[in-house]
Amino acid sequence: MGSVDVLAVLGSSIILILTFPFSVFWCFKVVKEYERAVIFRLGRLRSGGPRGPGVFFILPCVDTYMKVDLRTVSFDVPPQEALTKDSVTVSVDAVVYYKIQDPLLSVTQVENYSNSTRLLAMTTLRNILGTRNLSDILADRETISHIMQTSLDAATDPWGVKVERVEIKDVRLPLQLQRAMAAEAEAAREARAKVVAAEGEMKASRALKEAADVISESPSAIQLRYLQTLNNIAGEKNSTIVFPLPIDFLSHFLNMNNRT
Repeated sequence: MGSVDVLAVLGSSIILILTFPFSVFWCFKVVKEYERAVIFRLGRLRSGGPRGPGVFFILPCVDTYMKVDLRTVSFDVPPQEALTKDSVTVSVDAVVYYKIQDPLLSVTQVENYSNSTRLLAMTTLRNILGTRNLSDILADRETISHIMQTSLDAATDPWGVKVERVEIKDVRLPLQLQRAMAAEAEAAREARAKVVAAEGEMKASRALKEAADVISESPSAIQLRYLQTLNNIAGEKNSTIVFPLPIDFLSHFLNMNNRT
């Protein structure tokens, strides 16, 4: 401590004694459990680290202090329009969670840690989107969030800021691209439906062929099948019933007419 600092402290102490007890209200300060106070004496950082939580003492006109909130803070990253790796324009927004890890660095190393973190988050999000394809952005948001969180945490570590979490909120696509993707998805669904219908027809044809082979082995099975069909038709409350006669039955009468 230099001679000027010593004189300033002595002068402040004399003023404190002369104005006691009124000056006591300006000497004792209180910070909450989630706060810390960084004290400067004549512009120099006081040794001993940040003060708090609880009561701490300062010298009026000599000491100045700044409160730092240690709680987790969240902020929304405004929608950022970026050109992806496959030349598609997308608009992506996110939310960032951070907290102060070192109060001394957050006060002495950066002018405004909150605004600096917000600006850095916006530029980092645009840079990451430029290195990804559209399909990766739509399908792999967790990886993008993790990469962004790691990059922000490394950049803000000298400021005493710890980025805890980053989440991608929404990905907005141009209207024409949305229509094109919807048409592509609809065409893909129709193609799958036709394939499934064709497979069903093929399986049904095989089953009918096997059933025909079994019925052809026994003439009585055909009659039973006719009776079952008649029962099904009668159960539906139809006024007209069509009952097919077997060809063998008709051929008997045809042979009798030919003989006569």
